[in-house]
Amino acid sequence: MHIAICDDDKEELAHITSLLEKYRREHHAALTHQAFHSAVELLSTAKAGDSALYLLDVMMPAVNGMEAAKEIRRFDSETKIVFLTSSPEFAVASYSVKAMDYILKPVSENRLFSVLDELLRDSQKPQEGLSVKVKNGISRILFSRLCYVEVVNKQVYFHLSDNSVREVTARLSEFEQALLARPEFVRTHRSFIVNLFQIDQLVQSKITTQQGKNIPVSRTLYKEVRDAYVRQLFWEEGTQ
Repeated sequence: MHIAICDDDKEELAHITSLLEKYRREHHAALTHQAFHSAVELLSTAKAGDSALYLLDVMMPAVNGMEAAKEIRRFDSETKIVFLTSSPEFAVASYSVKAMDYILKPVSENRLFSVLDELLRDSQKPQEGLSVKVKNGISRILFSRLCYVEVVNKQVYFHLSDNSVREVTARLSEFEQALLARPEFVRTHRSFIVNLFQIDQLVQSKITTQQGKNIPVSRTLYKEVRDAYVRQLFWEEGTQ
């Protein structure tokens, strides 16, 4: 489990790094970490899947923590983000990038360790998904990484959060029961099923995903999609 820490305060950065080392020793955790003094430095090396957790200072020069989080969400919708902030008022803003939590500075051992405990528990849970037959064999598609499903003629395309696509020769009806039985998936159009957690914006006729893809919303399904999206937003706020 790799953790990236970004803070322009060298003393705070050293303090957090020492806490991570203490946690690793005391919990015998397979934990690695890398420190960054600026968000620009962090973003220049960040890649999808590289880090299980980003600890981001909110107030940094040039690119602040919120701007860095938005950029991270463009290529990685699954990694956990925790903000480091001097004000609890920032918690509301953190919802827009689906942050896991926020920690008040100076960072305390108990507060950081509780976040790490939760992260470890989540990493040990088996992840749910679909196994589909693709051209070269079988592909496992995790529900958490599935952005949306599209059918074109007799081909079903599974669009993932890292912008990769799995193509299957099948009918959408073969998968819709498994998908629509889950609260995070909703049909937006006869040819599309979308993961609500992957939505960046919903308007009358379309959805824009966090990856910048536009998905049509039919007029007859708009109210259902809107209501499901609102429920998902309130559920997220209740779990923060």
